[in-house]
Amino acid sequence: MAQDEKVRYSDAELQEFKKLIQNKIIKATEQLELIQSSYKNDSNNGTDDTSPTFKAFDEGSEVMSKEANSQLAIRQEKFIRDLKNALVRIENKTYGICRVTGKLINPERLKLVPHATLSIEAKNMQK
Repeated sequence: MAQDEKVRYSDAELQEFKKLIQNKIIKATEQLELIQSSYKNDSNNGTDDTSPTFKAFDEGSEVMSKEANSQLAIRQEKFIRDLKNALVRIENKTYGICRVTGKLINPERLKLVPHATLSIEAKNMQK
């Protein structure tokens, strides 16, 4: 191992990632609440007085919309869970270490995908 090769991120670097992740959790939680409120919203859009054919299409699209929103909510919940797991790795000082290669994940990758547990190298090996 080279002398200058780091085995983990410094505490200061970890704190920067922690702030980034905490902000992402706040935004993701707000988005989740919006998604949930939209598919829990049973408000009628006033289609009672329109033709029965249109009403059937409207109800069908409403069901599809609820299913799509439900899937979005599930993905958002997983994203939040992954971000919270990243915070645990920060506390354990194991954040940013590839679980396959054991090397540090590129900080630019972590800024884009802060919950990443694989380096690009390891990700490419999976293909």
